[in-house]
Amino acid sequence: MDPADSAAGVGSAGRSAGMRLPPGDFGVVLATLRARRGWSVREVARRAHVSEGQICNLESGLRNPTPAVAAACDAAFGTGGELVELAGAGRRGARSEDVVEAGPVVAGYERVLWELKDIGRSTGPRFVTASMKSITRILTDAGQHAVGEQRAEIWLLASRFAEYTGWMAQEAGNPAEALRWTNLAVRWGAHGGDETVAAYALVRKAFIAQHRGDTYAAIGFADQAAGHPAANPVIRAHAARRAAQGHARRGDAGACREALERFRSHSAEVIGDRTPHWGPRIENGNPRLIEASCMLSLRRFELAADLFAGEHRPAVPADSNSQARFAVRQATALAGAGRLDDACQIAETTLAVIKRIDSATVRAELGRFVEQARTLKARPGQLALIDASAALAIG
Repeated sequence: MDPADSAAGVGSAGRSAGMRLPPGDFGVVLATLRARRGWSVREVARRAHVSEGQICNLESGLRNPTPAVAAACDAAFGTGGELVELAGAGRRGARSEDVVEAGPVVAGYERVLWELKDIGRSTGPRFVTASMKSITRILTDAGQHAVGEQRAEIWLLASRFAEYTGWMAQEAGNPAEALRWTNLAVRWGAHGGDETVAAYALVRKAFIAQHRGDTYAAIGFADQAAGHPAANPVIRAHAARRAAQGHARRGDAGACREALERFRSHSAEVIGDRTPHWGPRIENGNPRLIEASCMLSLRRFELAADLFAGEHRPAVPADSNSQARFAVRQATALAGAGRLDDACQIAETTLAVIKRIDSATVRAELGRFVEQARTLKARPGQLALIDASAALAIG
């Protein structure tokens, strides 16, 4: 059995019996299946014996699938005729109203969003961006023809897709595109009657500013988010986290501590609240991990290393992005504390994951590790690891 088939839960029995496709037209389904498998466009093209350009055109909606291409894609993914049937149904030519009136399809896109988020956290932006953009196109087309509550639901869902597309653009190292999608999320959220996205967008802008090195702007955006009339405890918690990290980067320990206390306070308000929220799950923002990250920025390396790996070691979220991010921060803290052996051991076990997820924000963290490690006297093997880390950090 192909390892990718095994990972996707589709063996020979699943192929012969067919499989349930995710919702959407042919292009969206094709992109989603590709994301599930972790296949590149080139890999799909190779397996289907078509050109990469054809796959890109299908996923983006620029072309309809011919029966032969649909059959080739069906064989590549082992969907037992489902893709051929979908192509024959001509969903891409259907009226937008058909999508609007189908409540289960809208609910299906919500499930796809969660699935794509999980994939993005584990594999990085390159496998999910095409799906995200295709689905936002379908939803915004549908939203223009919808009325009443269905119209609001569709625009809010489009807004959530746009927000995550912006995050993936940032992960791909394109802050301008990230801001563009974030602004679209605000506009579409307003169409759906939700002003909280405007507050959360300020948190996103704080994060973007932080990664371009503008700590003053990051703190300013975080403070605006916290004071926004539509901000809820989740958004205020996210804002406090960004403010704490901004103050730490500036070296203001007192202001950092105050922001950390606000983060803990607002996070406590969220516990047990099942209301859908913007942004990452607050429970992923373990206060001890956030404090350790701030101590690292304050160059309190010993304290940061203890917080990352002390007696009460905090649980790191299970996704690959978070695992890599906090592992690199721990390695940087250890290097800053002069414990290069321990730092290099952690970094070495993390490089393969960083290469796989190809995240610009994680590569930036790796660059900080390289900068700190190069201040120490290293053995030849450690120098080789540091050089490999530096090359990967550049991207």
